[in-house]
Amino acid sequence: MRSEACTKSKSEIRSGRRIRAAAIPTMKIALLQILPAGSADENRKKGEEYCRRAKAAGADVALFPEMWSCGYRIPECAEELKRLALPADGAFVRSFAELARELGMAIGVTFLEKFEPSPKNSLCLFDRFGHEALHYSKVHTCDFGEEKYLTAGEDFFVCDLDTREGAVKVGAMICYDREFPESARILMLKGAEVVLVPNACPMEINRLSQLRGRAYENMIAVATANYPAGQPDCNGHSSAFDGAAYLPGDERSRDTCILEAGEEEGLYIADVDLRTLRAYRQSEVHGNAYRRPEKYGLLVSEKIEAPFMRADRRK
Repeated sequence: MRSEACTKSKSEIRSGRRIRAAAIPTMKIALLQILPAGSADENRKKGEEYCRRAKAAGADVALFPEMWSCGYRIPECAEELKRLALPADGAFVRSFAELARELGMAIGVTFLEKFEPSPKNSLCLFDRFGHEALHYSKVHTCDFGEEKYLTAGEDFFVCDLDTREGAVKVGAMICYDREFPESARILMLKGAEVVLVPNACPMEINRLSQLRGRAYENMIAVATANYPAGQPDCNGHSSAFDGAAYLPGDERSRDTCILEAGEEEGLYIADVDLRTLRAYRQSEVHGNAYRRPEKYGLLVSEKIEAPFMRADRRK
């Protein structure tokens, strides 16, 4: 597998960590680790520019960091928050559907979605024909912070994303969702091979380890786009984990990380080797092969006891 980082200057390709030469078919995922430009319209224009760079780099899909339309800004004032929110069928979101069709490349655009009684933190994934393949809203809102003003999503979804190499089953988590193993587990049970993760927080060893764990235990590829340093409470380190701990002919365990960006703004390309991942999923012991769901009833209990009781928890 191969990882590359594409900087914004003259589309120069920087070498990242190299695992091995890429096999075919691959899914090239462009992680747009970029700073917001200000208004939704300015973010639309900058986002379009980076999507065009992603296409020039050969990407199959481009992924934005969390809530790109407003640069992850959540005002406490309810009226101001609603003014920032955009409809899923409005000009901002539809512009990326049109761009996906023009470029022949899937685009995962994130936005503060207009909704009642309060907005949602959402992702729309458009396929290379400009059709909506996936519309997901963050289930695990950060109710201990400003996301307490948002409406949480209801479920996790998986779509068949048409790519030049055929259909790929793709799901999504958004930022804090990744901290719950149930999020990735449900996506795996629904058939996900690749999970896209828009993000807006400091990515350090523990959060990166969560992503590595989600990929390993479910045998899925996990690709995360974060804001770079310069965005409040963010530090880059967008990443991709391919989920295959062992390669054919090699009994040694390997690091599943195929890309970890630095802190700087840029376009980062990760190649997911679908052939290797699919073969691995057919033979290895993780995922759903040896689970005992009849023993897991407590996992769906709504009872919360000390020390985990929190006054600000919402249902």
